[in-house]
Amino acid sequence: MDSQTAPAPAARRTRLAVLVAVLGPGLLAGLSDDDPAGITTYSVVGADYGYQLLWVLLLSTVALVLFHSLGARMGVATGQGLIGLVRDRYGVRLGSLALVLLLAANLGTACAEFAGVAAGFELFGVSREVSVPLAAGLVSVLVLRGSFHRVEHLLMALAAVFVAYLAAGFVVGPDWGEVAAGLVVPSAPLNRDALVVIVATVGTTLAPWGLSFIQSYAVDKKLTAAQLPYERIDVITGSVLTGVIGLFVVVTCAETLHASGVSIDSAADAAGALEPLAGQGASALFGIGLIGAALLAAAILPLSTAYSVCEFTGHEGALDDGFRGAPLFYSTFLLVTAAAAALVLIPSVPLVPLLVLTQVLNAVLLVPLLFFMYGLARDPEQMGEHRASRTEAVVYLVAIGLITLCVAALLVLTVA
Repeated sequence: MDSQTAPAPAARRTRLAVLVAVLGPGLLAGLSDDDPAGITTYSVVGADYGYQLLWVLLLSTVALVLFHSLGARMGVATGQGLIGLVRDRYGVRLGSLALVLLLAANLGTACAEFAGVAAGFELFGVSREVSVPLAAGLVSVLVLRGSFHRVEHLLMALAAVFVAYLAAGFVVGPDWGEVAAGLVVPSAPLNRDALVVIVATVGTTLAPWGLSFIQSYAVDKKLTAAQLPYERIDVITGSVLTGVIGLFVVVTCAETLHASGVSIDSAADAAGALEPLAGQGASALFGIGLIGAALLAAAILPLSTAYSVCEFTGHEGALDDGFRGAPLFYSTFLLVTAAAAALVLIPSVPLVPLLVLTQVLNAVLLVPLLFFMYGLARDPEQMGEHRASRTEAVVYLVAIGLITLCVAALLVLTVA
């Protein structure tokens, strides 16, 4: 019996070592969705609707698992990022359109990340003229000077700051029975504002740049087909943590701001409003979480853009290549980072309209990207043995159909 059971601990240690080695793409792609725009959306959900719309966050998290898992599988099966595959499969014209929209949306969203840095540090008395250049310099040095694994480990360590949101949620002492009911009982006010918030929740949880990033990052990490089961664990973990963090943001704002009838326009407003209602500790935790979320996304979003540009142009670009080995990759990263930081520092730039336009572009881009991904997933020439089954295809189409309805509603409301 000893000889039969002895290998079990060694096998478990081997599996654990493989899982630890694989971790990264799913965690970072998921958690970076909890950026300042996402935290702001979840804050508004909690402040304006309490626990009523938590079911939307749950369904969005399920969609995140589905399509991030597909993105990672496509990266492993093809050895290419999403934009490169779109160009090869659907032609240069459609590939160019996808890239241009992605670049425009990514630049606007990068502005949102640095605006989040500014707002978070201003809560602690640090001006944006100091915090934004320092943040831009920090993420640039991190990417330029680090190897792939060093950058990955530092980004994952930075993601630990999200614990602040969990702590803030426990500090306010929510009614967990009401929270559970909000997650499983679909309900919503039948009005324009509620529909906008529902669509925004879907859009901020399943961001287009996240889909592009996870596929490119899986390629850059050189994941293999044998590691796909472990990568699925990575994706599910990252997606679930993303949803849990969003849940605690909603809970914190619902238990304090909604209960007191306080409305907000941003995550920074939420952090400031929490102090008189839940104490300085909850307010500080919320502000720290905002800064951490902004820094993580400010590093990852330009990386997503750099991957996409290199894939479309056919240039090599990876974190281990160095500036001399991949000048286009690193130049794109630096250009997006510098441009976004500079725009945030210009007092006359209307950031709110810029961010609204970004969300519209993100919503418009999401639907064609999902259809591109569906077509690629069903293509036996591209995916080989990893081609999506009929059952998986039906699940993808149902999810895409629901998301398309949400985006169509957003566009109608935007132009109305």
